Amino acid sequence: MKHLSDAKLIQAYKEAIELNLDKKFIELLKQELIRRNISPNKDL
Repeated sequence: MKHLSDAKLIQAYKEAIELNLDKKFIELLKQELIRRNISPNKDL
């Protein structure tokens, strides 16, 4: 995920939630957001 831009990561996280994808995948994206100091709870 290091090659994924912040904007693409945010987009992937939002779309994963909207599409109700696997919870583990959403959690993986969420943890990467947190690692990058991007709040996953913010109105993205």
